[in-house]
Amino acid sequence: MATTAIDVRGARVTDADRVLTEDALAFVERLQREFGTRRNELLAARQQRWKALKAGGTLDFLPETAKVRSSEWSVAPVPKDLEVRKVEITGPTDRKMVINALNSGASVYMADFEDANTPTWENMVSGQGNLIDAIERTITFEDKGKRYALDTETATLVVRPRGWHLPEKHLLVDGKPIAGAFMDFGLYFFHNARRLLDRGTAPYFYLAKTESHLEARLWNDVFSFAQDALGVPRGTIKATVLIEVVTAALEMDEILYELRDHSGGLNAGRWDYIFSVIKKFDQRSDCLLPDRIQVTMTVPFMRAYTELLVKTCHRRGALALGGMAAYIPSRRDPVVNEQALAKVREDKVREATDGFDGTWVAHPDLVATAMAEFDRVLGTKRNQLDKQRPDVHVSAAQLGDIRVPGGTITDQGVRNNVSVGIQYIASWLRGTGAAAINNLMEDAATSEIARSQVWQWVHNGASITGGPAITPELVKKVEAEELEKIRAAVGDQLYRTGRYDEAARLFEHVALSKDFVEFLTLPGYELID
Repeated sequence: MATTAIDVRGARVTDADRVLTEDALAFVERLQREFGTRRNELLAARQQRWKALKAGGTLDFLPETAKVRSSEWSVAPVPKDLEVRKVEITGPTDRKMVINALNSGASVYMADFEDANTPTWENMVSGQGNLIDAIERTITFEDKGKRYALDTETATLVVRPRGWHLPEKHLLVDGKPIAGAFMDFGLYFFHNARRLLDRGTAPYFYLAKTESHLEARLWNDVFSFAQDALGVPRGTIKATVLIEVVTAALEMDEILYELRDHSGGLNAGRWDYIFSVIKKFDQRSDCLLPDRIQVTMTVPFMRAYTELLVKTCHRRGALALGGMAAYIPSRRDPVVNEQALAKVREDKVREATDGFDGTWVAHPDLVATAMAEFDRVLGTKRNQLDKQRPDVHVSAAQLGDIRVPGGTITDQGVRNNVSVGIQYIASWLRGTGAAAINNLMEDAATSEIARSQVWQWVHNGASITGGPAITPELVKKVEAEELEKIRAAVGDQLYRTGRYDEAARLFEHVALSKDFVEFLTLPGYELID
């Protein structure tokens, strides 16, 4: 048995005995010791780049990597079960969700330890146990007399570890919290790499919040180290990078190049991308965005980003994945249901026509609708790697032109941000990281948009179109009014136990603080076990 100096501060939660084994913890400790310093250096580099953009800096393609962009090269091919990714369903790693997502009819299930998963110790450890059982095909769940188990045919499993910025306070090395990414990746890979290979698949990952090709290089080195340590051939791991930070949009070629032996492609992480635009230009009045609902995928800067993603991926032989359909169909209201499905169809028609190889949905009832649109365009093809986009020419100026023509800030937009922000944070604090609110599936990314828009509007002197200035006093007034609406909707008892007042305090902190709080999940993490 390996000996480990890692300090486990978490309680003995569900599945702890079989997940937090001595050998597994020793492997996680090795990752932290080998790569922790580089991770810290890259987080510091993020801050310097952010500071430069705040001061009026502009975005541009990197001159030092021009040769990577201009030369001809391709990523390694993906295994057969990753060639078809028409519809990917995302969600947290609770037991019922794992079963339903794998049975949903989607091509891929992205099991999420990140934005759709509150990082309580219980969630992070039991989620690992649930994935082991899913791979072993022994996972079952009973609820209200109904038994859930895996179908014969299931979606391909892909796992999203936490981004580089998030710590894991329950695991300490030399008295300091390790990176949450090392826990999530390390435990999953240690326990399941051989299991997956024995079943004809492999360890597949999504990489969140990547801001530069240097951060992708770190992941690539982690993969090589991990494969060597466990005797797994290099290149076995395949990882899809979410392009959900505006700086990464100018380094897509470079990110694919760094991961070329381990690449599963790129994904247009739309909600985090919008959040990153607000954050990176937080003090720039020339970059104010209107109501969230008006920042669609067809506005110029979002259109430029997604078209460049498809062109870049297909030039390099990499798969291009589209964004999230967050609408939730209603099984009770046919009108609401058809409205949701119509919006999903419109979104997926655009993505399939643009050349994306697949897309994301947040609810099993959307799988068939999204799948139909990709089947219609792809026919019998497994993907659209043959669809090049020579017609697309995207400049750095287009990616950095953060405007929405004709956009307005409305009273309803302000109220929606405040209400959704508080309701989501309350759900997150209760341990549920994916919450259905107003017929949309909200996660940490959409909550980040809500609070960051309020911050941006307040700190840049914005006003409601045709109305009053958006001041801290106005926000607090709206907050009080929206809290009363929430109380009336959920009832006094659930309001008292639902952590809504605590959520309101956290929302106010991240929406009205003097300096922009980089991620709301960082102060939020101090409020959960």
